[in-house]
Amino acid sequence: MKAFAQVFACLFCIALAGVSVAQDAASSTLTDAEQAFVDQMTESVLVGQFSVDGRSDRAPKPERYSIQSVTKTSDDNWIVQARITYGKYDLPVPVPVQVIWAGDTPVLQVTDLKIPLMGEGFTARVMFYKDRYAGSWYHGKVGGHMWGSIERQSPDEGSKTPESESSESDE
Repeated sequence: MKAFAQVFACLFCIALAGVSVAQDAASSTLTDAEQAFVDQMTESVLVGQFSVDGRSDRAPKPERYSIQSVTKTSDDNWIVQARITYGKYDLPVPVPVQVIWAGDTPVLQVTDLKIPLMGEGFTARVMFYKDRYAGSWYHGKVGGHMWGSIERQSPDEGSKTPESESSESDE
């Protein structure tokens, strides 16, 4: 279960990234709200916590998602270009997502998403407002909540691993 939560955290980050070539082509057609979303998420890090339903005896676990970019491809369809660092894997991955708007607030959604090397059946709904995010996630029959802040990515962000981040935060 712990491994799943770490994988999901990395996968969510992927869901928040985009392809910069498509971004350049689509940027002229973005609304003000969409452009603000792109600006906020490009080279960002989601830093927060997640919970697992039915595990109220355990404290929420830290999560961290590095996002390189988000790119609108058409209508509500976007690509989130994220970096997954999990186990022996450390690679950039484009993740197709839908972004639905609740007024001026973007809500990212994926349903039964399959990510090569990581698995399938990932579902999430995550809302972004100002410098915060919150949402719910599912992987098969397991689910929970996630929440935290949106920060600028540091220059060395891509070189950190989940293990080194955990040990740094424990000190």
